[in-house]
Amino acid sequence: MYLIRPPFFYRWLFPKALFRVPNEKDTVYLTFDDGPHPEATPFVLDVLKAHGIKATFFVLGKNAKEHPELVERIRNEGHTLANHGMNHLNGWQTDTETYVADCLEAKQLLGTELYRPPYARITRRQYKRISKEQTVVMWDVISGDFDESATPNEVIDNVLKKVRGGSIVTMHDSKKAMNALKSSLNEIISRLKARGYRFKAL
Repeated sequence: MYLIRPPFFYRWLFPKALFRVPNEKDTVYLTFDDGPHPEATPFVLDVLKAHGIKATFFVLGKNAKEHPELVERIRNEGHTLANHGMNHLNGWQTDTETYVADCLEAKQLLGTELYRPPYARITRRQYKRISKEQTVVMWDVISGDFDESATPNEVIDNVLKKVRGGSIVTMHDSKKAMNALKSSLNEIISRLKARGYRFKAL
């Protein structure tokens, strides 16, 4: 079970985290987690290129090491490279020192100031430590593309029914999300464009 919008108390727990970009009435920020992946990431990049838009990729350090050519392509095509940790740790199940070290190792590898906690599971202590080094980015809308039981229409509706100006939308360039991506990404972008939205990277 997951919430399309983050729990309301998250904004209180993590007051400096970015959930939505203020004062952007006609702009949407697409973000992609868990890559780079040898099939999903090129597909996403091709769709973004076809639409002439930019996005933000929260990559895993371990995957970046395996696919440096995709990291380079993300950069070369003008997208923002961001940090999703080295090993996709669950902060609720990881001690603070290990969690922070994992985050900072990926930061050094990727050279980015943006960090998204895997699963959005991060303790207050971890958050306070990391927010001294990185801007913690959450989300305003999550697509549910990682849910292999979700239909393409459900993924599309999750975004289109909740999106608003300044929304940070979370999707995934991962093996698990491939089927949903292929069936929904182009449609989501096309329909948001039809509503008058523009797209920017963080």
